[in-house]
Amino acid sequence: MSNDRKNINYFGIGVMLVAQLLTTFVMFETEVGAWIINKISWVFNKLIEYGTVGVNFVLGGVATEDGASVFFFNVLLLIIFFATILSVLTYLKILPFIIKYFGQFLSYITRLPKIESFNAVNSIFFGQSEAIIAIKSQFKHLSDNRLFIVSASAMGSVSASIVGAYIGILPAEYVLVALPLNMFSALIVASLIAPVKVAKEDDYVDIHDVSGSKSIFEAMGNGALDGGKIALIVAAMLIAFIASLELVNALFSFLFAGFTLQEGLGYIIAPLGLLMGIPASEVLDAGAIMGTKIVTNEFVAMLEFQGMVDQVSEKTVGIVTVFLTSFANFSSIGIIAGTVQGIDAEKGARVSGFGMKLLIGATLGSMLSATMAGLFL
Repeated sequence: MSNDRKNINYFGIGVMLVAQLLTTFVMFETEVGAWIINKISWVFNKLIEYGTVGVNFVLGGVATEDGASVFFFNVLLLIIFFATILSVLTYLKILPFIIKYFGQFLSYITRLPKIESFNAVNSIFFGQSEAIIAIKSQFKHLSDNRLFIVSASAMGSVSASIVGAYIGILPAEYVLVALPLNMFSALIVASLIAPVKVAKEDDYVDIHDVSGSKSIFEAMGNGALDGGKIALIVAAMLIAFIASLELVNALFSFLFAGFTLQEGLGYIIAPLGLLMGIPASEVLDAGAIMGTKIVTNEFVAMLEFQGMVDQVSEKTVGIVTVFLTSFANFSSIGIIAGTVQGIDAEKGARVSGFGMKLLIGATLGSMLSATMAGLFL
């Protein structure tokens, strides 16, 4: 799939593969890693508790007949609180500072350009659109290959504002380890597909004016509004995708004697699932979940997989959870292309042109991350 094999940065790819192995080993096999995961999980759980206080204040009187939890109330609305925290940390220049200098360190050890490295780190914290908008002032420097890498990082990541929602569905340790693994995987696969060489004068990052807020209270308000929009968008997409999936399954069942779309996807992805390390007895079910994520989104797949967690091995739980923790799906092509279109119409058309290649690359990146996790499970 590479469009410039002679210029592939094998040194950088090797460094990032070693970084993935070290990260996964430390997180899964050492006491220090276990301590880090426990502390980060504790922080997220505490934030979820605080966020739940706000949700309960507004919706505390709402109850279901059987006392069951309501996904929109208990999971999606917490996104508002997480988005508020991110907005405040951005206004205070804490996140931009961390992202810029960690990105510079990543650029130094991998020999990748600074914009691509900055964007990869930025994509751990912010959603696809926000991560791309953060570098809009430097779009004039982006060739097609550089644009591909930037887009791949955005698609292969997740937003920190949504991580709390993921943790409410699937095991926290696998969701958290997916964040750094996906950052490296997106860069590895994108660097293979679209190698870049950049002149020094074009290799810099500008983080001025990263927040449009004039005060901390405005930052809180803007973050809350952005979080509310995200929660509603996710809810609307879930309604549309889950209902559509049910309709497609009914049609498949009618036409193919009870055979569902997920079962078909399971057979298609099963060979790759075996290579990723999923046990043969569970690979069809796992493949179905992974296929569901690609054609719908990660939330739909996570909700389906949630009911399977107790029925499959820990290795499968870890591999599939890491795979699901990314934005690599068909709808992301439109989101990224639309965002770039709003910044530069010509480059937006370029992104649409390599949209399928972008999705394949991001999906391979998710598979690489999941494979790395599976090596230590």
